[in-house]
Amino acid sequence: MSGKSKRGFASMDPARQRDLASRGGKAAHAKGKAHQWTAEEARRAGKKGGEVVSRDRSHMEAIGRAGGEARGRARREAAARANGAAAPFQDREAPVSVSREGPAYTDSEKPSGTRPSPFGPAEAAERQGVGPSG
Repeated sequence: MSGKSKRGFASMDPARQRDLASRGGKAAHAKGKAHQWTAEEARRAGKKGGEVVSRDRSHMEAIGRAGGEARGRARREAAARANGAAAPFQDREAPVSVSREGPAYTDSEKPSGTRPSPFGPAEAAERQGVGPSG
């Protein structure tokens, strides 16, 4: 059989999926069967997610850089408005894309078949069993 199946939730229009999912969530809450997060559960889940994300050093560098650039841009624009500048800055750079997959490379720079380690160089080498001997 070729082509896409006409059956199942995944084959539905996204708007229809959202509608059905919303109805299911409302029904679960009405019956008292839906999960209600306690403050402690939410705190633990947030901490766990933060720990996982922060292991990826290149991702943390990218989001930090993007935040710093946005903050600097906002300060420059606020200063321009305070000084009576009519138009916003025209020298803006394109928005920084943040990816969990590591740094962006051009095709000529990208190492073939490798992915940057989320650990520092010493820890990465140690994990690969090629750390300093002794």
